[in-house]
Amino acid sequence: MVALSILDLVRVVEGGDVKQALDASRDLAAHADALGYTRFWVAEHHNMPGIASAATAVTLAHVAAGTKRIRLGAGGIMLPNHAPYIIAEQFGTLASLYPGRIDLGLGRAPGTDQIASRALRRDPMSANSFPQDVLELQAYLAPAQDGQRLRAVPGMGTQVPLWILGSSTFGAQLAAELGLPYAFASHFAPEMLMPALQMYRSRFRPSAQLERPHAMVGVNVIAADSDAAARRLATTQQMSFSDLLRNARGLSRPPIDDIETYWSPAEKMQAGRMLARSIIGGPETVRAGIDALVREIGADELMIVSDIYDQQARRRSLSLIMETAGGTQVDEAA
Repeated sequence: MVALSILDLVRVVEGGDVKQALDASRDLAAHADALGYTRFWVAEHHNMPGIASAATAVTLAHVAAGTKRIRLGAGGIMLPNHAPYIIAEQFGTLASLYPGRIDLGLGRAPGTDQIASRALRRDPMSANSFPQDVLELQAYLAPAQDGQRLRAVPGMGTQVPLWILGSSTFGAQLAAELGLPYAFASHFAPEMLMPALQMYRSRFRPSAQLERPHAMVGVNVIAADSDAAARRLATTQQMSFSDLLRNARGLSRPPIDDIETYWSPAEKMQAGRMLARSIIGGPETVRAGIDALVREIGADELMIVSDIYDQQARRRSLSLIMETAGGTQVDEAA
């Protein structure tokens, strides 16, 4: 069985608020913990009314307090928005509170728009120094060297595992050169998946953190008791992608009966490309979809995005995914 993990978007839903979104994420993480998922990540986004994880390290602290075993992390921190020293302190604090359970995925996109980028007080060209920033951050998390005057406290010596995130071959090449695990965002950018994985595996150099390549692939999976029910749940995500294309970012919407009444033909085509690798259906459809994907790409791990409006339906989706992928009966009371 391939390892299964979760990326939670910490959605603010229509009729809800930020507090409810954060509590729902914590509840979902506890559910995933009981089901046996490997890790639970949240991502940094800014100036998006429908996503509540902008303060990513704070969000993870809230989530971690409600879990026992599952690894927790950022998928990811957009490093150009921050001084590496600050991120070392934040994630060093998390690693001190929850030892052996914290991951740090790093991306070089801003995770926001130009207005918010300016508000973050970061140089627009800072993405160009992403490889150097990764190495600087890694050094702050390593054991202190003799004579080292600047130390991240907390952070120093925690050696929080770093991941490189990507939706192109740039991240794949960097992860390979640095000997780090690689997570590809095929849940919204599937076109470059195979070239990126091939580059990562062929160019990988072992490191102190990782002896051989480890590739995790993000994939949208929405499971329900029937194909029809799952397709209806999936309209929430389809509407979100349509809104993104319209530059009308809003709250997560309840599912609708017919998505064709919502998106235009052009939006359907563009959103369809971004969601091309989605797996949507009842248990048998999901099992077949996951099996086929794993055979095709040979991923070491799948990071599941189950973007569903209703919390109980999300919990049910994660239960069915684990049951169908692992062949294990799941206790819905967990």
